[in-house]
This record gives sequence, C-alpha cells and structure tokens, in this order.
Amino acid sequence: MEFIEKLDTLRTEYDAVVEELADPSVYSDQKRFKELSRRHKELEAIVNCATDIKSVEGDIASANELIEMADSDDEIAELREEIARLEERRTKLNEELEVLLLPRDENDGKNVILEIRGAEGGEEANLFAKDLFEMYIRYADRMGWKNEVLGADPSERGGYNEATLLVKGEDAWRRLKHEGGPHRVQRVPVTESQGRIHTSSATVTVLPEADEVDVHIDPNDLRIDVYRSTGPGGQSVNTTDSAVRITHIPSGLVVAMQDEKSQIQNRAKALQVLRARLLKMEQDKQEEAMSSARRSQVGGGGRSEKIRTYNFKENRITDHRIGLTIYKLDRVLFGELDEISDALLLDERARQLGGEDD
Repeated sequence: MEFIEKLDTLRTEYDAVVEELADPSVYSDQKRFKELSRRHKELEAIVNCATDIKSVEGDIASANELIEMADSDDEIAELREEIARLEERRTKLNEELEVLLLPRDENDGKNVILEIRGAEGGEEANLFAKDLFEMYIRYADRMGWKNEVLGADPSERGGYNEATLLVKGEDAWRRLKHEGGPHRVQRVPVTESQGRIHTSSATVTVLPEADEVDVHIDPNDLRIDVYRSTGPGGQSVNTTDSAVRITHIPSGLVVAMQDEKSQIQNRAKALQVLRARLLKMEQDKQEEAMSSARRSQVGGGGRSEKIRTYNFKENRITDHRIGLTIYKLDRVLFGELDEISDALLLDERARQLGGEDD
C-alpha cells in the first residue's frame, strides 16, 4: 500500500510539473525552468514505467480469464505461455521501476570538468597525468560527448603539471563521477636507465559544471590579476598580459588560465572553473553534514590512497573500490573505459538498493 501511495504522489507531482511547464511565465526564471525540466524527465520515466506495469498486469488478468473459458489443451498451453512471457516482462519492469525510484544524483545531466594533476613521482607523475588526460578525451570521443581543453600546464618532459578538461554530454556526469581520486601507475619511467619499475600517481578531480543560475558569484568577492603568459605558444603569448588569475576571497580558491590569446577568453574560462569548484565545495559541505565519515575525493595523492592501479608491464588495470581487474590497459588508455564504468555503476546501484550511502 505504501508503494502504491508513493506512486500516486509522484503521479500527482508529475501532473503539477507538466502544468507549471505549460505556463509561459516560467521561462523568465531560468533556474526554476531548469529544475522543472529535469524533474519532468525523471518523473516521466517513472510514470511511463508504472503505466506499462499496470498494462501488463491487465493483460495477465485477461489471459487468466481466457484460460477459464478455453476449449482445448492447446489453447490453454498457448495462453499459459503468453502469461509466462508477460510475467517475465512484469518482473523486468518492476526492476526498472525500483531503480528509477532510487534517489537521484543532483548532478545527473550536468557537464563535467576534469582536473588532472601530477602527484607523487616527479616528472613521471606528470607524464602519467597526460596519459589520463588523453584517455578521457578518447573516452569522450567514443561516447559522442563534446570536449574542450580549458587549460593545460605542460611539464619539462612533455607531461602535464595540471590540465583541465570540460566534457559535455547528458550522460557524462553519471559515467565520469567515479573517476575522482588518486590513480597509481606502475611502469618503467622514460627517465629510468636501469629498466626498473617505478610507482607514481596522479590525481583526478571531477566537478559538475555550474551555470550562473547554480552559483552566484559576487564580483566584489573576486581579485583578478593579469600577467604575461609563459610557456610555448603562438603570437601574443609571452608578449601581452593575457593570462588571468582569479582569487575568490571568501573561499581562498584560486584559478589561473593562460591558454587563450585573449584576456577576456581566459577570464571566462577561469570563472567557469571557479563556479564548478564553488558548487562542488557547497555540495561537499552538505554531504559532510550528512556523513562525517565521507572521504575526500583526491586525498593526499599518495600511492597508498589509490582508487585504481595501472600496471604497464602486465597490461593490467585494477579498480580497488570494487575489486575489478582486467588485462586491457592498452585498450583502456585508448578510451575503452566502458567495462570499468559499467561495473562501477552496477556497484553504485547495488549499494543504493542495499540502503548504503554512496
């Protein structure tokens, strides 16, 4: 009865959302319109699934009635076969509805900003950071997502001290959110002449892209510095004050951008990353209020805090959170992350169904 009441409540909410979306005045409030559109999509999937279940149950009832009136064993056998098929369909729909009723991640549907940094291991860590950066670009291409390099700070030997990537896709957050944390690599560094395997690490921070309606930034809270870009580049680089550093005074967050030739473009990208960091900071505060045991996404970047290990000699990749090991490292680095991503999503769903905190 409680389950039925919950569905009735959601149907009522769905009708109210549809009615509000039909009101032209809602378009003047972009934040409200965005919230309603997202909720409409969630509720529509639930309502449609519940409607399909009701329809299948009606067909099962009708088939059972026909069995009572059947004239032959062949007709009864055929109806029972149809009932078995319908019951299997009902089971699958009930499982689908159970998943749809799970609490939704508030960032689902958002674009993603990935910040990748070399951590422990010196220049080898920076080279590995570049490997991860390129892996995510290839994965985005395979998934049909758009991607944009927001910034990259090259290291001495061609790696990245830090790189920032924007990934745009409806499913991007759901599939990339589990990438956050320290990634450990085991391989012979290009800087090693003895052929010994070294261990180093890079960190990945996953941020939901924040719109201006999600995060309001008071211009008075910003200190904006401009300076001359450094590093390789074309015309204007190293010759004009196009690089921008923005400091958010209340939080102490600092974002610097210098990849674009235009100061205006660098400022826009810096604000984009700052909004994402502020949104994630606020969400982290809310989560910590609910769970004091929550661990930091990046940690200290140490080798022992890894979420995943990439062993080049054995062509092995291991995700330590779910105990998954596959011997396809070369393919994963080429962007074939699906097997790992699917396993992490299944684990998340199982823990939610079991009542565990994410």
